Amino acid sequence: MKKGVPSLIKWAGGKKQLLEQFEPFFPKQIERYFEPFVGGGTVAFFLLKNHLEIKKIFLSDINQELIITYNAVKNNIDELITLLKEYKIKHNKEFYYEMRAEDVKKLSPVQIAARFIYLNRTCFNGLYRVNSKGGFNVPIGSYKNPTICNEEDLREISELLQKDDVKVAQFDEAVKEAKKGDFIYFDPPYYPLNKGKSFTTYTKDNFLEKEQEKLAELFRELDKRGCKVMLSNSDTDFIKNLYKGYKINFVKATRMINCDATKRGKINEVVITNY
Repeated sequence: MKKGVPSLIKWAGGKKQLLEQFEPFFPKQIERYFEPFVGGGTVAFFLLKNHLEIKKIFLSDINQELIITYNAVKNNIDELITLLKEYKIKHNKEFYYEMRAEDVKKLSPVQIAARFIYLNRTCFNGLYRVNSKGGFNVPIGSYKNPTICNEEDLREISELLQKDDVKVAQFDEAVKEAKKGDFIYFDPPYYPLNKGKSFTTYTKDNFLEKEQEKLAELFRELDKRGCKVMLSNSDTDFIKNLYKGYKINFVKATRMINCDATKRGKINEVVITNY
């Protein structure tokens, strides 16, 4: 029986629901693992719990607050839990908007992490969205009793992260040191199913044709280096054409984050591998 996965944050396109479908795609033996679009970290946590032979994991993302949060969980777990328990007591609409309006530049790394987790757990639909200036701008969610501090999960994740290198990096920078035999999983912002209607704003920068093409080039380069590479994306002709010649597999995902409830349902996603 595979071990369950602790949860750090909610994240658009999170992979918890897909782990059972993903498992056949994971290499049997993994010594070094790279995940350049780490997001909520579900795949990394699953691999760390179920592949004990892993010696090193390299996690990265361009979202600075997200990476600060990972490192606070890794290095300052007691202080972080204390703050989150305090926020749990203070939580109401007024406190939420006070926290959302905080100037992150004036906060310590642990305060940034606690704010990030608090807002993520209490905002509408668990969305992460920023405005053109990079400011978090999601309204409060209508939860009666949101899980702001899951101490058990946070402590478990802190332990799992001890053999991880977690840093802010562009996806191409993140895998510069990847070599033959390493396993890389790419989970980029998905290419829109309907142009102009997709959620791609994890930061103030978009991830569209140019970025997807650059990622496909990197996939091919890593393949030539002898790395094992796996990538998730939307089931679109554009994406499938980018990865012609590689194995294109399909999984069924439930779309959870959509303001229109009628559009939340099972859709195809692709999982592309070079092995």
